[in-house]
Amino acid sequence: MTQVLLVTGPGGAGRSTIAGATALAAVRAGRRAVLLSAADPFHGGPVPEGLHTPRLDSGAEFRSELAALQDRGAALIGMLGGRPLGAEELTELPGAEQFALLRALRRAASAPGADLVVVDMPPLHQALTTLALPAQLRRYLARLLPAERQAARALRPVLAQLAGVPMPAQWLYEAAARWDAELAAVQAVVEAGTTAVRLVAEPGPAADAALRTAVLGLALYELPVLDLVANRLVPRDSADSWVAGIAARQDAFLAARDPGPPVVRAAHLGRDPRGPEDLALLAAAPGMAPPAPGTADRPRWGVEDRLAADGVLVWAIPLPRARKSELDLIRRGDELVLAVGPHRRIVALPAALRRCTVSGAALDEGVLRVRFTPDPQQWPRAR
Repeated sequence: MTQVLLVTGPGGAGRSTIAGATALAAVRAGRRAVLLSAADPFHGGPVPEGLHTPRLDSGAEFRSELAALQDRGAALIGMLGGRPLGAEELTELPGAEQFALLRALRRAASAPGADLVVVDMPPLHQALTTLALPAQLRRYLARLLPAERQAARALRPVLAQLAGVPMPAQWLYEAAARWDAELAAVQAVVEAGTTAVRLVAEPGPAADAALRTAVLGLALYELPVLDLVANRLVPRDSADSWVAGIAARQDAFLAARDPGPPVVRAAHLGRDPRGPEDLALLAAAPGMAPPAPGTADRPRWGVEDRLAADGVLVWAIPLPRARKSELDLIRRGDELVLAVGPHRRIVALPAALRRCTVSGAALDEGVLRVRFTPDPQQWPRAR
């Protein structure tokens, strides 16, 4: 699968510029890259040969999708006495940007001719909610329109003939199946072993808090972090005491970081980057060209078998720099609801753990270990 690099960071950290510099560095290294960005990091300048920059137009994407939905549901709309909206009436709704970005990512990752897709993502929290959308929406569809609906499918043609129009349920289930297939394709790209995140931040106290929350959220969704681009680093040897003070604070931030992803140092240009020349300067920074896929370690939730020693199974969930006070854990049926700070994820339990009861949990050195005790009524008995 094509390598995908998702570039995000705190607002104002220079995500779009670093995404453009990343794509340019990859092209200079001989790779065929696609840059997905709502901004134009080249500011109207020429795009380097070997780099494809498809335009993201969330408004046009929204109008096209809604018009197609109206066409497929025309019979139902007419039956209810409604009037379809004209193309000139359709205006983009909040959230359309995220869906347009995800669909563009799916198309770029599956298209031939490129081996790297660089995605200019929204700021950190919005980027995480966007990446979580496919799995969440598929879960909602499965709950609202469960697989048992197949049992009544044979009756729909008869009911449709009696009513003279396609039955609403048939139209709804067909639309849900199409949405689920598209969401599954996007989810496969996000969860692929060739997808990783590049964080961008301007070193400082505010960035430290934002990055801790971001790394925690990425671990919750099992997304690997490739590296951190420390952006707008000022010269260390400046004669100006004010600049030297900023440099000292930036160095202190980088030195105090817990062990984590490698750091790529991007120098401050003394101005806001504009045009291909400035991007070329940033692209020349060591490490700006992304390494081969598989370099970043994907956080994995592993089940530890401690039945012989302690009579429990332990689900180990890596949550680096998490605090006990910000954790919330609920078992609901065959699912685990896990909240960490502002992030929340609902995951299905592995098959073995579904036959167990939760008997405790503990956070130790950045790993949440949830203990499961086998339920005697459901656990296979040895002869």
